[in-house]
Amino acid sequence: MKRQDELGLSEELLQLKNANSAFLGDGVALQSYDHYRSDKRFADENNKIFRRLPHAVAHSGALAGSNAFLRAEYAGVPLLLSRDDQGRAHAFVNACRHRGMQLVEKQAGCVKRFTCPYHAWSYGTDGGFMAAPHFDQGFAELDKAELGLRRLECAERFGFVWVTIDSSDDLQFDEHFAPIADDFEALKIAGLVVVEETVLDIKANWKLLVEGGLEAYHFKVAHRNTIGPFFENNLSTFQVLGEHLRSVLPRTSLAETDRTDAAFRLLDHANILYLMFPNTQFLVQQDHVVWIQANPRAAGRTELRVRTLAPAEATEREDAGAYWEKNHRITCATLAEDFAIAEGIQRSVNAGLDQSMIFGRFESALGVFNDTVKRCLAG
Repeated sequence: MKRQDELGLSEELLQLKNANSAFLGDGVALQSYDHYRSDKRFADENNKIFRRLPHAVAHSGALAGSNAFLRAEYAGVPLLLSRDDQGRAHAFVNACRHRGMQLVEKQAGCVKRFTCPYHAWSYGTDGGFMAAPHFDQGFAELDKAELGLRRLECAERFGFVWVTIDSSDDLQFDEHFAPIADDFEALKIAGLVVVEETVLDIKANWKLLVEGGLEAYHFKVAHRNTIGPFFENNLSTFQVLGEHLRSVLPRTSLAETDRTDAAFRLLDHANILYLMFPNTQFLVQQDHVVWIQANPRAAGRTELRVRTLAPAEATEREDAGAYWEKNHRITCATLAEDFAIAEGIQRSVNAGLDQSMIFGRFESALGVFNDTVKRCLAG
């Protein structure tokens, strides 16, 4: 984040605090319960949002070195990521071109070729077809050059490997992320390493999990026994960056610091949450980043991977293991409070009542997010 943005956001938050006011939107908004429970809507989201927009499938460090590979899954599609011997990252559908068998079963590793466990068709790490038993006898009329793995759009940026499953509408990656690119380049995430990871199966719609991080109205109530005492009461601000959002959540220490000091950093006195639309969140803290990766499974179910990323040099200290494990544990305990609430909301939503959510003026980021969802569904 640029220095002028840090100071400007700090000033905005302190002015709101002094005025005893939250950041207020234009008015109250309503959101139908059906938005969170409809199977048809979820299918539309899968086809028009999840499969159309880039998703951060892996940290670049997970593909360290030539011929590294990683198996993943997103939006119902089995994925295979690889790095060829030229260092380029690739993304494919993890399915043999012969009969559709899952090509790779191991979660990660390093190989020079992928061999199908069904009939031994093999492929290079660049996805090209290499060989198959009895090929000339059984498949002579086929062009080997056309039998490579089903390739998916893949880009390596900001320290992540991004995959777009359906790139038929020519979405431009750089254009999509341009409004938020400067912030993410400055975070230098490529130089971070994953030190802790937790995988959760949450019985709630993916949008409820996004919404939980976009307002501070609940902090003093839902998080009263964890992080609540360290943050201001219902005080935050957010900025719309293209389809993405940046939310700033100030701690109580912000009002007590000298912002004219050259050493002042907003990160020392606030958490900054980035929503990379639609469903990837990055919680940036003083000395690390929490990557919250959502994989929506159904209208009322979401798989979440919560990863703590830290500077490589900070993992070499003698006490590093215990330090990062403690940070990750605190993060997960706080998020667990949000997730339990989301599951409770989902139970109400699933009851079939004809009701609507009510977003107050200081919850206007939720309305902005859901409006973006609706625009994408409208095509």
